[in-house]
Amino acid sequence: MARLDARNWLDLASMMGLLCLVASILAGHGVAGQRVKVEAEVLSYPGQTVNLRCAFTDATGIQLTMVTWIYEPKEGDRINIAVFHPKFAPNYPDSPMKGRVSFSPSTPELASPSIQISEVRMTDEGRYICEYATYPIGNEQGITYLIMLAKPQNSASIVTVEAGTKPVVVARCESVDGLPASQISWVTTANGNGTSVTKDGKDNTVTMISEYVMVPTAADNGKDISCVVNHRTQVKAESFPLKLAVQYPPQVTIEGYDNNWYMGRTNVVLTCQASSNPIPISVLWKTMSGVMPDTVQITDNKLKVLKVDEAVNTTFVCEVKNRIGTTRDQITANVREPTVNPSNAGVVAGAVIGSLLALLLVAALIAVLVTRSRRQQQGYRANGGSDMKTRMFGGGKKASKNGTGGGAGPGGVGGGNNNGPIYVYNESSSHQALGEKNNHHQPLTTPTAQDILLSNELDDAERRKFDELEEEERYDNFTGGAPILQLRPPNDQDDIIGDYMDDDMESQRDGSVISRTAVYV
Repeated sequence: MARLDARNWLDLASMMGLLCLVASILAGHGVAGQRVKVEAEVLSYPGQTVNLRCAFTDATGIQLTMVTWIYEPKEGDRINIAVFHPKFAPNYPDSPMKGRVSFSPSTPELASPSIQISEVRMTDEGRYICEYATYPIGNEQGITYLIMLAKPQNSASIVTVEAGTKPVVVARCESVDGLPASQISWVTTANGNGTSVTKDGKDNTVTMISEYVMVPTAADNGKDISCVVNHRTQVKAESFPLKLAVQYPPQVTIEGYDNNWYMGRTNVVLTCQASSNPIPISVLWKTMSGVMPDTVQITDNKLKVLKVDEAVNTTFVCEVKNRIGTTRDQITANVREPTVNPSNAGVVAGAVIGSLLALLLVAALIAVLVTRSRRQQQGYRANGGSDMKTRMFGGGKKASKNGTGGGAGPGGVGGGNNNGPIYVYNESSSHQALGEKNNHHQPLTTPTAQDILLSNELDDAERRKFDELEEEERYDNFTGGAPILQLRPPNDQDDIIGDYMDDDMESQRDGSVISRTAVYV
């Protein structure tokens, strides 16, 4: 039995579906064959005059009896607003449109009974039905929707809030007295959402209000947010760009400390950077010890240390205050000993090395010059006793032929030119040959002033012995050698000393002297 009932339900449902399909087909055919032609929709603004057209297109075999215009508001009952019968004058029953509605033309025809409504109001919006009474098919009708448009007044504003942890309204957008209702959207990078509400406006209009809600933070302050309003009366959407206003206490950081405050450093600056909304009321610098060093200057949010010393080895505090609250930041300065700049050390090292090299070069040059000067000077030999004899070659411009040279004293000692070689020998060995003496000569030294004075005090006997020794040691009487051929300039005889030129003689390492220009055969 249960199975039978289920089968009956299925059959009934199938039949109902088939009937609905046939009804929809017939309804579609009826609409397609509708003879009353009207405009589906008419738009109007308050205060304008609108025309509602109606016509019966195919009256073949049909008798048109009467036409009636019916107003159907959004809310309320249907009302006849205009009636026309060919045998009677047009009639306008009592209605909200009475006195503002009329047939157009004033003497209508059943085939085209259009009407017009002047000074339309927002309350005139609704459905208007043009209905024909015919014979033999009965009544036929066409429906026109009158849509009243009201351009809204749009606006947007920011709501100033404080940073917190609860959702609050941060922006508001309104579209007032519009018809139909506006559509409002929000564009922003802030993390929130929009909520919209609708209110009845004046003269059957609608007011749309949208609010943007979020949990505000300090980072949201100044972010862009736009309210976008779309309405049927607008060619394009209207946008209102805004910036979020979130108030928060100061966010403080101290900048400028490079961890390189060394003793003696000058003009270092700390800057107290503060971000806040509203702007800070005050900026206060202080130290944890409560004593500000004498070398510190404070100007607004800047603290300048004129010279780093032990007094600034402390903790500096910057305190910023605004209407919302007070925030502070601190930094501890560590004063250290100055470090040597590597670049300056390199320069100093280079300068020292360069100076040493220059000194070594000068010393070497002096040594070379001294050695050369000593080689050009006469040497002398001495045994260290008090009976030392000295002979100096060189003298005045002219010299005697015996080679002693005229000078200031006897024996030719102390002549004007003392650049010749100097011999020192022991009187006890005065009869030895020159070559033999050189084998026992003393180290060469430069004669002192005392030696020269002593040489001037020699008595005549000692000087004669000196002269005899000199005669034995002359180069032109040197035993064991061939005659000497000496080359002299033909016209320069003034600088001749003995048989040789003054600057022609050169001392040797063995104590002897030879001529630079003589030719030994």
